[in-house]
Amino acid sequence: MRVVFRDEPSAAAASGLSGSADIPEPPVPHADGGRIKRLQRALAGTITALPRVLRLGWQASPALTLGLAASTVVSGLIPAAMAYLSRLLLNAVLHGYLIHSRHLADQSRVRLPFLDDLRLTSVQAVVVLALAQLALLAVSMLASTMRSLTQQLLQERAALVVQAQIMDHARTLDLEFFEDSKSYDLLRHAQREASTRPVTMIASSFGLLQSAVTFLSVIGLLAGLNPWLAVLALLAPVPAFIADSRHGHRAFILARWASPIHRRMEYLASLVTTDTFAKEVRVLGLGRYFTDRYRQLGAVYYDRQRTAVRRRQLATAGWSSAATAAQTLSYLYVAVQAIRGVLTVGDLVMFTAASTALQGAVQGVFQACTGMYENNLYLLEYFALLAVPSAIERSAVTRTLPAHVVPHVVFDHVSFSYPGATRKALDDVSFDIRPGQTVAVVGRNGAGKSTLLKLLCRLYDPTEGRILLDGIDLREVSPAELRSRIAILFQDYVTYQASAAENIGLGDLPHLDDRPRIADAADRAGVSEVITRLPRSYDTPLGKWFGKGVELSGGEWQKVALARTLMRDTPLLALDEPTSALDAQAEHDLFARLGYHAEQRTTLYISHRFSTVRRADRIILLADGRIAEAGTHTELMELDGVYATLFKLQASAYTDA
Repeated sequence: MRVVFRDEPSAAAASGLSGSADIPEPPVPHADGGRIKRLQRALAGTITALPRVLRLGWQASPALTLGLAASTVVSGLIPAAMAYLSRLLLNAVLHGYLIHSRHLADQSRVRLPFLDDLRLTSVQAVVVLALAQLALLAVSMLASTMRSLTQQLLQERAALVVQAQIMDHARTLDLEFFEDSKSYDLLRHAQREASTRPVTMIASSFGLLQSAVTFLSVIGLLAGLNPWLAVLALLAPVPAFIADSRHGHRAFILARWASPIHRRMEYLASLVTTDTFAKEVRVLGLGRYFTDRYRQLGAVYYDRQRTAVRRRQLATAGWSSAATAAQTLSYLYVAVQAIRGVLTVGDLVMFTAASTALQGAVQGVFQACTGMYENNLYLLEYFALLAVPSAIERSAVTRTLPAHVVPHVVFDHVSFSYPGATRKALDDVSFDIRPGQTVAVVGRNGAGKSTLLKLLCRLYDPTEGRILLDGIDLREVSPAELRSRIAILFQDYVTYQASAAENIGLGDLPHLDDRPRIADAADRAGVSEVITRLPRSYDTPLGKWFGKGVELSGGEWQKVALARTLMRDTPLLALDEPTSALDAQAEHDLFARLGYHAEQRTTLYISHRFSTVRRADRIILLADGRIAEAGTHTELMELDGVYATLFKLQASAYTDA
């Protein structure tokens, strides 16, 4: 595979499966004023995003968020308290030992801080301090357990909340969004990362809180011994933080670059592991080919990831070693001072514990900031996704459609171009469908037939012209209200991995459990006999993804999809190739039933089969996005144009056979 150096990460979205498409190197971050400015931006970005992330945690569970905060504060106080107790305990032990060995004057009592009104012997002091230390360890374990518990549960809750928010927003996005590869990368990346990133950032923020509490409580202990030692312990971890923040930014750049590659790898894996493609992949012997392509893409990604991980880990290890060396020198200094009698042995022990805790706290602050910054880079894409506007789904509503009226549909000089396309899918198309009338649209592939249905459902709005429903421009009507008046079957219908009853009932969600209505729709679609022969009738799972389901033939699936469409008792019916998978007899029977039930509906019907469209009240022939011919079947045959030619070609196939 050839690797080409480019600047655009989006170019990594190779357009083919062969693996020969160029895959660029990840872009290198531009020189932007040095590490200090990057650090400033990191802190500013973290501070900006933190309130939104905390709100997200609060939405997930206020109780868990408060529990995590409380356990974090307690955990932050433990190191300083433990260091101070260790100092008191060791001094008490040493004091008692010296008295016992007669190295000190005969005195049997020692004064303890916080117990000024009590006079305790050395043994009593040791017992009290040991019990206090034991209690502190118990509190530490309890706080640690509570923090782990609340953090894990909050992660699960936050992941559910975020995923639901993404799904809730995605359902309002215009169809145009899903047909743009860059937008799709944004959706997949946000969906994949945002399930864990928010709570990771929450954990980082609480880690910052814990480190801050530890820092403030411990710095006083060290400053009491020697202020310069506190300063040294404070500054030692700074270089490691700066290096880690730089590598965190590079990791984000690498992840963005790899997003299209991951998506293509997932697609290649689905080709080999999903039943949808299993038959053709095996018959054509494509399994090894797709697996090899997967390995090639994976090798490119792994090579870049290996380099990034190696650099980051080596930098972290180097600067951490420097911090450890500084800590060792500080310990040596305090030890010498203890030998000279300037400090006590208890001070040495307290310094050791406190300096270790302080260095850990400083590193924790820096690492939390680095983690929050890195997670924020990912979350920006999540927030960017939620900020994507929806021109159609959330358009202003100014008109309401009349209720229970068989509509009059008018396409008035409608033109439309798909986003990024160079030619028009529809070009100045004008026709109408009168109330109760059936209009059939025919034409070659790519003529623009299916585009008519997308515009009629307001999945897109016309580039030029307008579509009227009883004189009302569809752009003035709520998409949800409009679609509630339309029963539609798309050519690429969905085969839901659900029961037969659910597959049909999903066509009219309020009647999902209405078995008589479901059975009636199945009967009208000609699939009732197929379903009743299934092992559990309407309760039989269709598809084999979940449980012991039954797989239907293509024609049977199409009838189920048609039954789902007929679940809706709507005044407007739109069908896109509803018989493409049916045999001639099934097609004839279906149209006999449709003709009977369509008398009180306005119907738009799209088909390649001219033998069935002859029943329509009016036929429109599309060619290159324009209306080439229009009229009844008889009129078009008398015209002896393109329609007549195509009709005769299809008819000859049957007569020759």
